[in-house]
Amino acid sequence: MAWHRGGAKLTAVAAVTLTALTAITGLTGCSDDSSPSSVASKAASAVASIGSQATAAIASATAEAGRRLDEVKNGVDAKDAVKLGTPTTDSAGRSTVGVTADNTAGSTKSFAVQVEFKDTSGNLLDTVVVTVSDVPAGKSGTATARSNRKLSGDVKAETGTALRY
Repeated sequence: MAWHRGGAKLTAVAAVTLTALTAITGLTGCSDDSSPSSVASKAASAVASIGSQATAAIASATAEAGRRLDEVKNGVDAKDAVKLGTPTTDSAGRSTVGVTADNTAGSTKSFAVQVEFKDTSGNLLDTVVVTVSDVPAGKSGTATARSNRKLSGDVKAETGTALRY
């Protein structure tokens, strides 16, 4: 489960809190200690655990994207040559976005494009690297970036890094 940093994490934590409170409230009916402070403490612990997992997942996705970009040898900045479409949701519930790369070089080139999926506040939800392979000189190539997991809410996509090689 890849997530993000900043304010959007608060939104995710709020959604998880409601679920956790519902589950914990149900569980405390069977326990000896169902005081409000005990329920709140258990809910806070559950939310902290889930928030930690979310933070770890986005860190993992970011590290993987960085690793893939580091593999590109002799890449040049091509962010201005890349355009992203409007994000949609595929049949598996993951966010997808079309990527178009314009090759202005004099020979066939490939592009490694980091796509950052963000919420409407600009908080990072997920990041992936997609390759647009073997784009002929003076032509455009396309690919589709797909999030690592299901993303909720309104999702926008931005180009993080783009390398032509």
